[in-house]
Order: sequence, then structure tokens, then C-alpha cells
Amino acid sequence: MKSLLLSRQAIHRISLLSSKTPTLCRHFSAITSSISHSARHLRSCDELTPSKYIHRPISPFSRYFHCTRESRLSELSASQIDDSNDQEEDDEDEDGTTNEFLSRFVWIMRGKVSEAYPDCDKKMVDGMLLRIVEKVVEEIQGSGFNKVGSAPPSPSSEFSDDLWSTIWEVSNTVLKDMEKERKKEKMKQYVQSPEVMEMCRFAGEIGIRGDLLRELRFKWAREKMEDAEFYESLEQMRDLDNSIGESETVEEEEEGSVASDEIQPRSISLPKRKGKFKYKIYGLELSDPKWGEIADKIHEAEEEADWREPKPVTGKCKLVMEKLESLQEGDDPSRLLAEWVELLEPQRVDWIALLNQLREANTYVYLKVAELVLDEKSFKASISDYSKLIHIHAKENHTDDVERVLKKMSQNGIFPDISTATALIHMYCKSGNLERATEAFESLKSYGLRPDKKIYTSMIMGYVNAGKPKLSDRLMRDMEARDIKCSEEVYIALLRAFAQVGDAPGAAGIYTSMEHFLKESPSFEAQSLLVEAYAKAGNADQAKNSMDQMRTRGHKPDDKCISFVIRAYKGGNSLDKALRLLLQLEKDGIEIGVITYTVLVNWMADLGLIEEAEQLLVKISQLGEAPPFELQVSLCCMYSTAGNEKKTLQALGVLEAKKEQMGPNEFEKVIKALKKGGFEKDARRMFKHMEARKFLPSERLKVDMGAPPSFGSGYSSHRLRR
Repeated sequence: MKSLLLSRQAIHRISLLSSKTPTLCRHFSAITSSISHSARHLRSCDELTPSKYIHRPISPFSRYFHCTRESRLSELSASQIDDSNDQEEDDEDEDGTTNEFLSRFVWIMRGKVSEAYPDCDKKMVDGMLLRIVEKVVEEIQGSGFNKVGSAPPSPSSEFSDDLWSTIWEVSNTVLKDMEKERKKEKMKQYVQSPEVMEMCRFAGEIGIRGDLLRELRFKWAREKMEDAEFYESLEQMRDLDNSIGESETVEEEEEGSVASDEIQPRSISLPKRKGKFKYKIYGLELSDPKWGEIADKIHEAEEEADWREPKPVTGKCKLVMEKLESLQEGDDPSRLLAEWVELLEPQRVDWIALLNQLREANTYVYLKVAELVLDEKSFKASISDYSKLIHIHAKENHTDDVERVLKKMSQNGIFPDISTATALIHMYCKSGNLERATEAFESLKSYGLRPDKKIYTSMIMGYVNAGKPKLSDRLMRDMEARDIKCSEEVYIALLRAFAQVGDAPGAAGIYTSMEHFLKESPSFEAQSLLVEAYAKAGNADQAKNSMDQMRTRGHKPDDKCISFVIRAYKGGNSLDKALRLLLQLEKDGIEIGVITYTVLVNWMADLGLIEEAEQLLVKISQLGEAPPFELQVSLCCMYSTAGNEKKTLQALGVLEAKKEQMGPNEFEKVIKALKKGGFEKDARRMFKHMEARKFLPSERLKVDMGAPPSFGSGYSSHRLRR
């Protein structure tokens, strides 16, 4: 800022000026008024001067800030002199704009001058500013500030190039700030316009609230302002075109050299629209006549709305309100609420103020009071009040509270709206109450409105979690028919549900839909679930083909996937096919894990191939992992059937130590194997463990365990154990 240097002559002149006019320098507002007065005096002189000699300068700032008004330099005519009153009003507007510019300019420039000359007193700084403003006003009257850009050369030798560049920069900053404020003020008019307010009210009725409604309101206001500016520009273009046409006509009449039919005046116009307006918001056809009826209902509701301010809460009423806020969970606020009503005699606006304050202070009391208030006649509860309370309870999964509010709604003759039905579906599906979720879903469809993707997803996942994948498949087909794209997570969940129950056709249908609608190759998880579905359905060959298809698509089958195919071969007793598959996988470099070895050990145990089973056990131990619990059941059954008492008791000891992990099928399998191998007392002990776990044995097992034990076998086994 040290580059803001004035010449010595200028500083000397400023010091003399400041000493002669101390009052002027002390109050800079007088400077702007005097400049405006001098400008007005110049305009009065211009009016007395013939127009053909002197043109009256028009401030470019008026043209810059008021861009809707067309400003051009034109000669004064007799009609303009007659309209002196209108001209004075325009002059006042121009003076107001100029004064605003100069006030902002001086405010910023004072700081820069004070920073550059910290040793100068206020009188000297005011003198410098006076000289700078005089030069700026000269440039304004000479149209030197008519565009924003780089600074032109300094118009005076008293000002350095750096000083003039700073003046130009500050001026551009002021111009931009004033333009922003002008647009902001113009935006406020459109935000409060009736059209925008009507659209906001309609959006609120269909469930759009909060930040989204605020963003839509400003978006609609900005579009409204842009449309207005667009049509204003068309009007200006039309006026310009008409003026050009008139000037061309005058020139043709004067010259007489061009025929009138050879030149056609230009015109700018908008094409006429045919048919009715059609527009949509969030998929709703708003040009339908039924929305006109809804708009009439909205206007009627607005006329009935209470726009009064809430009553002031003071004295004893304030003490009661503080007691309400301090209530603990489990306390009943009805007595204090009745006392508050008796003291204040509230209307709806007072109730709303109370609820807002309680919501910030105590959530528990707010929910209790909000439910009690629904029965108050002075509150005049609407569907939005019920919906708001249901949304809060549904978000916290408070099913009982939601049911109570719904019952109160039906008693008062109010039916749930779309937003309420959506919240109910999400809550019921989350809690597993599919019956009520289906009722809410059907009621939503009865309104004539289509459920969205979130509602469909909630219903599908609810059926999947309840073990009803076929009902989920129906909903998914309905989504596909309405061209609603389902997410990959939902497809995977449906595939897993069909695979768990061994429904191969259902899983194949879901897999085909994934390929068709997702437009991409299914993931490894989806292909693995398809293999599992075919394996559990007993279709070993199709499970093998699905695994081969997985490999052709670049996915390497894991140990779990291979075990499903081997388990399917076990169900069909196709040991040769299983061995060929394992040899081929080993040849291709795919290693077999503990899960597949466990299936093979169970298979060998069922076939009585003890040596082969023990070889597989060695391979499991070489992998560094402990044998799974399922394997201990098979080993106990295998050794007990073969009569190997030592290894039977070892396996049985492991099972007894982890008997909490055994299910009824495992208990029956072990008991039957022990009884068959002659371990009668051990079988009866395991039967007691089964009864202690409160598992119901089969009728055959009851008969077998009810017979008296064989004396010889029991004695022999007891003696051997000793």
C-alpha cells in the first residue's frame, strides 16, 4: 500500500484544502450531498443549453444497477422538458444510487488510505478522500466507470498508476456488492410470491418438509426470477427491434432509394402453445383435475388456520410448565397438564408452542403430552399431528405406542395418509409383524398410489426374514413389472432364502432375473448360493454344472461351495462322481478344506470305511485346524458301530463336554449308535441328557429305551470300562 503515493503538489493542495474547509472534511456525508447538488446544478444548466450543442450525461451506475431500465444518451426534446416532474423523480433515483456507491466507496477507501499513511491525522485523510472522490465523480459524469475490468490509465498526473488501480479495484468491489444486494432483494420478492408459497403449501401437504422443502422453495423462487428476467429481456429485444425498424423506415423515406416491400422489419415473438399444460412433481401428474379439488381444500384449510401469536406464559402457569419439563420417565403428566389448561385456556397456537418447548427439554414428557393433546378440542388435531407422532414412535420401534395412536385415529374418524402408511410398513417389517405390514401395504395401494422402491424392499426383506421367500418373489415380480429396479442386496437375500430351504426352481428364477435386470454378470456370492440351492434340492449334476459355470466366469469355488456338491453326491450315493470331481479340482490346483473333508469323513463313517476316514482325519490335522463338532458325532457313531470301545469313549467324552451344542437329531443318532454297539449304559446316559435338554425323542427311540437293558452286555461294557 506504500505505492498509493500522491504527488507533492497534490498533497500540498489537499493540506490547504483541509485547512480551509475543516467542517467539510469532518463530515464526509456533506461531500456526497454537495456533489449530488452540483450534479443537479449541472443538469439544470444542461436544460437551459440547446440540445444540439450539449448532451446531458447520464450516470452509468444507474444503468448498471437498474439493468431493467434502458438507458441511452439521447437529445432532449420539447416533450422531455414538459415532463419535468418525471425527470426529477428519475434524477432522485440516480442520486440515491450514486450516493450509495460513494458511501460504500469512501468506507472502504478510508481504510486503505489510513493504512498507507498511518502518520497522517484524520483531517489530512479526509482531505485526501475529498480529492479522490472529486476525481471519481468526474469519471462518473464522464462515463469512465461504465464497465468492470482492468483499470484504465490514470486521468490525472496527481494520481499514480497504483493509486488509480486501487481506486478502480475498490469501485468494482462496491459495484459487485451492490449488484448482489439488488439480486438478493429481488429474490426476496419471489420467495414471498403467491405462486411460490402455493407450491410450498402443496409440497407440505404431500409430505415434503424440513430442509428439502426449504431447498425447493428457493429453487422455485430462483426459477420464477429467471423466467421474469427472460421475459424482460424479450421485451427489451422487441423494443430494440421496433426502434431499429423505425429508424430504418425513416432512413428509407429520406433517401427514397429502397422500395418498402424489399425490407421486412425483424420481430421476436414466442410461439403459441397448443393444448393444456402438463407438468409433474415426483411422478405425480399435477395437471389432473383432482389436484384442483385438493388445492381448494388447502385454501379452505388456510382460511380456517389460526395466525395469532401464542399467549405469554408467566406467573403460576410458568411454574407448572417448569414442573412438566422436570418430570421423570414413568411420571404421569396429565394432572399438571390439566392445571396448565385451566390457567392459560390455550388455543392451538398455544398448544404448539408448549409441544415445541417440551420437545427440546424432555422427550419423554413431549411424547406423553403430544398423545394427550390429541383429545383436546381446543387443539383441533389434524392428520399431520397424528402422523408426526406415529413417525417418532415407529422410528424407535415402539409398536404398542403406534397401535394406541392408530386406534385413537380411527376413533376420531381420521384415516392414515401415505406418509403414515409408509412408516407403519417399515416398522412392522422391522419388528417381524408381517400381518400388520401386509395390511398397511394393501391400504397404501387402496389409496391409488404406487409403493416406491423403499416400501417394496421393506416388504421383501420382511418376508425373507420370516422364511417366506415365495411371497417375496411375488413382490419382486411386481417391481419388475412396474420397471422399478431392485438392488443387488435384495436379490442376494432372496437367493439365500431359497437356497436355505432347497428351492432350486425359485433360486434359478432369481438368478435369471439378476442377469436380466442388473445387466451384469452375477457375483461370486450369487453363483455360490445357486450351487447351494441345487445341492440341497438333491440335484447333484446341476450343482456341478453351476460350479463349472462359476469357474468359466473367472470365479474360484471355495471350500464351502465344493462341500455342497460333495454332499449332493453323498445323497445320491455317487462316490465315483465325487472322487472324480475331487481329483479334477486337485489337478486344477484348487485345494480342499476342512468343510469338504468333514463331509467325506461322514460319508466314510456311514459306509464303515474306518481306515479311509482316519486318513482324512490326518489331512484335517495337517491343515492346522481342529475337527468341527459335527465330525465328532460321526466318529462316535462310526467307532461305536465298529465296537471300538476306546475310541468310542474318547469321542463320547468330547460330545458330553459340548452337549449344549447338540440338537435332537444328533442325540438320536448317537444314542442309536451306542445302543447298536452294545454301550447300553452310555446310551441311557445320553438319553437322560436329551430329556434334560427337553428334546422330544422319536417314538421308536422311546420304545428302545423303555426296554430293560441286557444284563450281559451291560456287565461286559461296565467291566471293560473299569
